[in-house]
Amino acid sequence: MLAYFNGSFLRKEEIRISPDDRGFLFADGVYEVVRAYGGKPFKMAEHMDRLARSLRETRIDFPGVADLAVAGAKLIARNALEAMDSILYFQVTRGAAPRKHTFPDPPVPATTMILISQAPSSAEMREKGVGAILVPEFRWSRCDIKAIGLMGSVLAVQQAREKGAEEAIFVRDGVVTEGTHTNVMAVFNGHLATHPLGNFILPGVTRAVVQELCRKIGIAFKEQAFRGDELNRASEIIITGTNKEITPVVRLDGRPVGTGAPGPVTRRLQAAYSELVRG
Repeated sequence: MLAYFNGSFLRKEEIRISPDDRGFLFADGVYEVVRAYGGKPFKMAEHMDRLARSLRETRIDFPGVADLAVAGAKLIARNALEAMDSILYFQVTRGAAPRKHTFPDPPVPATTMILISQAPSSAEMREKGVGAILVPEFRWSRCDIKAIGLMGSVLAVQQAREKGAEEAIFVRDGVVTEGTHTNVMAVFNGHLATHPLGNFILPGVTRAVVQELCRKIGIAFKEQAFRGDELNRASEIIITGTNKEITPVVRLDGRPVGTGAPGPVTRRLQAAYSELVRG
C-alpha cells in the first residue's frame, strides 16, 4: 500500500521514523480515523475539524490540516480503492528533536503520516451484537483529545478480549463515560442516552451522526450521564465509532442486555445510517 509521509507518497514499508520523534518517545501526537465508503470519505470535514482541535489543545503547530484531507483522498485513488470501503489513519506528532520533556526550542516541523487499508467487515457484529465489560476508568482526564497515547485503552480492551467480549466500557466515579474506542449509548424507557460532551469523552463524529439521525427519525436523544449499575435496566446498549459504526451490545459482563438480541432502536438507527452513508 502507498502511504503519505511528510509531504510525499511512498510505500508504507519505505517510511522511516526518527528515533527522536516525539510521537515515538512521548506519544506526543494526535490522530484521526476516517472511513471511506465506496471510495468516498465520510464526514471528512468533521474529522479534520476534530484533528485541528486536538492540535490546538496539545499546542502542536501544524497549519496544514486541509492539505492532509486532500492527501488522504488522493491515497484512495493511488491505492485503487475507489470501489471499496477503506480506512484512513491520520497522525501528526510534534516532530523529531533531542529527548527533553519541554517543547522543542526552537520549534521543529511536525511529523505527518497517513496510512490506508481496506475497511474490516463489521457486518456480523452489527447484525448479531457483541459483548462488553465494565472497567474502572484509569486514563487521564483529557479524553476529548484524540491523542496517540492509548495505553489505557489497549490494556482495557485486551482485558475485554480475554473475557470473550469485544469492548470495554469505562466507568469514572460510578458514571459510564465511553468505550476504549467507541462512544456508549443506552436506551431507557424508549429514549437514547449518552454521556454529555466534555473532557471525559471523545466528541465522536459517529456520535454526532447518531444524534442527528435520532432527530430525523423521531428517536428521543438525551445527553444525560448514567451510572454503570443503571445499565442493568437498559433495554438496549449501543457502541458507535468510525470502525464499529452502530453496533449493539447484547451482553454486558456476561449477562444479557434486554432480550439478549439487538433491539428496535438499534435497528432503526442502523437502517438510517446505512441509507446515509450509501446514499
